[in-house]
Amino acid sequence: MAIDADSPKDNPGSPQNRSLTEPFAFIGRAAIRWVDHLGASAIFLFLAFLRIFRSKQLLKIVQQVYYIGARSTLIIMLVSFFTGMVLGLQSYHALVKFGAQGALGTLVALTLVRELGPVLTAIMIAARAGSAIAAEIGIQRISEQIDALDTMRIDPLGYLISPRIAAAVVSFPLLTAVFDLVGIIGGYVSGVLLLGANASTYVYRVQTSMDLKDITDGLIKSMVFAVIVATVCCYQGYFAHLRTDSHGAKAVGLSTTSAVVISCVLILVSDYVVTSLLI
Repeated sequence: MAIDADSPKDNPGSPQNRSLTEPFAFIGRAAIRWVDHLGASAIFLFLAFLRIFRSKQLLKIVQQVYYIGARSTLIIMLVSFFTGMVLGLQSYHALVKFGAQGALGTLVALTLVRELGPVLTAIMIAARAGSAIAAEIGIQRISEQIDALDTMRIDPLGYLISPRIAAAVVSFPLLTAVFDLVGIIGGYVSGVLLLGANASTYVYRVQTSMDLKDITDGLIKSMVFAVIVATVCCYQGYFAHLRTDSHGAKAVGLSTTSAVVISCVLILVSDYVVTSLLI
């Protein structure tokens, strides 16, 4: 009996078979693309990290610490104060049901120091400074300023990327400490001044409930988030010209959006991973 060469069973390239395998092909392409970007980001971070220790980097790092850290202080204090107030308000009403309102200071302090402080600080900096970094580097890329640095024998990674990564590692822990302190004050205002909790008990609980490990774990998280945010935002801006979905100014806009979204997602994912390792 003759074999039909056009039968879908015998022809993997037939429209019917292609429609069946297309979902798996899409997943495979997405996985390969993700692994490709992950490897490129790791190499990008490694090369930029090595250039931090070159001479004449200190001034650039100080300038970026001012831009990333000092100029983010006001928004961090504002967010942390109202976060502490909301946390104190919700915690007080929950603890009153069990007659444990004396534990308000413990709950507010540990929640801020171990979790909310590092995470919300990183997200706010990613939204304010990270988006600006991605846009600035992306514009420099599409306007060929980075190519001009290569022409002048100036290393773009050492000139543009390394100071920002170093500044982020310095700024994130400091801003996290500010967030924790102002958030605890916000919890005091909400729980003690507005709701009538005992002030001495609140302060005593804050002092006795935290130990050095709680503070250290929060600062470790903040440094991990700093590396993630700085790397993702710089990477998205640096390679904006290689995007396949757009080009020019639109590519910069999409790269900026991707930088913030990816940074926030990775902050939450890495928060779980780091917490599971530190607990």
